[in-house]
Amino acid sequence: MKKYAIIVAGGVGVRMGSALPKQFLSLNERPVLWYTLHTFLSADSDMEIVLVVPEAHLETAGELIKGLAGVERIRLVIGGDTRFHSVRNGLEKIKEGIGGGLPIGGAEAGKEEQAVIFVHDGVRCLVSKELIQRCYEQAVQLGSAIPVIDCPDSVRLVEDVGSKPIDRRRLKLVQTPQTFRSDILLRAYMQDHQEAFTDEATVIEEAGHPVYLIEGERTNIKITTPEDLVIAGYWLKEIYIN
Repeated sequence: MKKYAIIVAGGVGVRMGSALPKQFLSLNERPVLWYTLHTFLSADSDMEIVLVVPEAHLETAGELIKGLAGVERIRLVIGGDTRFHSVRNGLEKIKEGIGGGLPIGGAEAGKEEQAVIFVHDGVRCLVSKELIQRCYEQAVQLGSAIPVIDCPDSVRLVEDVGSKPIDRRRLKLVQTPQTFRSDILLRAYMQDHQEAFTDEATVIEEAGHPVYLIEGERTNIKITTPEDLVIAGYWLKEIYIN
């Protein structure tokens, strides 16, 4: 089954305290985003990538991808006002026919070329090819695969007055790539945007589809602070050198 990856790299890096968005910051002598793209390109020779970036940094992204093996499988798209709109922009590029076309709606409804679509945070640069493959296999079978890990800390819910503990065994921390069959994801994104749409899983749930979890990876961190860069730098040495 055909594979598409929408890599969302539309952040501006406010928490990083840098004028340059975090996806373009240097990590072990390469931009953070380079590692993410490299992993997805090498995970499968047929993987097509739609890279969603801020309009102001379109040229920077274009320069970054030039040095990647498989650059011909990457298409650049300008991001939207929210993550929902950025992902929708990426899906529109897929629907235009990268690698054969995915018609939707009208007389062609129900006749789409079946595919699996990954949606991944560009700054989760430590994602493994093994996790990508496991997500693909479950999405083919069940329709979706949402990587999650256990919550290691004690958790409290803040109320109007005071707070109360929550059983952390019932909580999961959500990661990406959130992975779906194309028929599910494409139709779910025909909905209007809602504030409750914090990720792709919430969008397909609102469209009436179940969400199926899969075990994620502790190292698959989302880089948002300078401390995250230090941690990622250490793990990258283990992954790419040893």
